[in-house]
Amino acid sequence: MGKQMTEMLKGTLEGIVLAILSVQPAYGYEITTRLREQGFTDIAEGTVYALLVRIERNGLVEVEKVPSEKGPPRKVYSLNVPGRQYLEEFWTTWGFLAERLGQLKDEGQ
Repeated sequence: MGKQMTEMLKGTLEGIVLAILSVQPAYGYEITTRLREQGFTDIAEGTVYALLVRIERNGLVEVEKVPSEKGPPRKVYSLNVPGRQYLEEFWTTWGFLAERLGQLKDEGQ
């Protein structure tokens, strides 16, 4: 992934993770796996865990500690009402930006 992609992802990764959680609850490693399945192969697990701490602190998710067969309990994240509202705003903003960028691209061709 190039530097430009990395910089763009910094502003959108939170919304992408919330979108993943809108489908079903997940723990950190599952989220990282889903990101990689979607083509975000260069995202480090540490980046995802730091983001999960931030969205938990911001009250966008509920966290349940679930026993693990190996090691300490896992923190399973699920989207709550404020998280769904945030995600809805994210998609609205994303749609606006995508439309404007498309227009600019078409004008430049």
